[in-house]
Amino acid sequence: MRRPLRYLPIAVISTLSWLLATGPVATAQDASHLITVQQSGVLRVCTTGDYPPYTLREDDGTYRGVDITLATDLAATLHVVPQWIPTTWSTLTDDFLARCDIAVGGISDTPARRVVADFSIPTSIDGKTPVVRRTDAADYATVDQINRPEVRVIVNRGGTNEAFARTNFPEAQLTIWPDNLTIYDQLEQHNADVFVTDSVEGRYRQRTHPTLQVLHPDTPFDSAPKAYLLPKGDTLFNTVVNTWLESEIRTGRSNQLLADWIG
Repeated sequence: MRRPLRYLPIAVISTLSWLLATGPVATAQDASHLITVQQSGVLRVCTTGDYPPYTLREDDGTYRGVDITLATDLAATLHVVPQWIPTTWSTLTDDFLARCDIAVGGISDTPARRVVADFSIPTSIDGKTPVVRRTDAADYATVDQINRPEVRVIVNRGGTNEAFARTNFPEAQLTIWPDNLTIYDQLEQHNADVFVTDSVEGRYRQRTHPTLQVLHPDTPFDSAPKAYLLPKGDTLFNTVVNTWLESEIRTGRSNQLLADWIG
């Protein structure tokens, strides 16, 4: 059942009214994801479910996380329901193009992804930091310390973590792990020495794995915005999403959700 656009919140309606008054966008509105989402009553959300605190799939198939909560709020703002579409970091772009209206879950804004999709305004800025056993914290704090033949680096397949590791640790022993959840068990079991990931994930994981430590999370190796994947060139849908998201950021809701997860 189609939800009438006039029942959307005032901030979104104001943006939408302005967009529909402009010729090029108005003529293309029937092709917009905003229209198809309204007609179907469903917001299709791609997410990996393996990247807390942003997205986490529980054993019963439910999802939790900062971006899961925000995407649920976005769906409510549009008066539709969210449908979670499972994906992986290796297949994220293809799954998004084929099956989803938006993709969320700690996604880094990269040039390669911008070739086929647009990004929302950033929800946060983060960077890569090492996660190691606490007893080894002094041994793997720098890129040079990690990039040695005797060091065993482990990384999840398909995302920016793998790209960073391949670029910066060519001399190390590199293991590509199939998921981003049990990778921390490999560190604890001494099957690997270092996992380099975003500092926010490291902060969360050292709470769930107290024998591990994230190193210098306030001074990461690099820096990249986290944002949502949006349909390429869909000005109508993307502007509405950004208008809503800007409000969530300005009110401090997104930061509070993140603080609730990482403490």
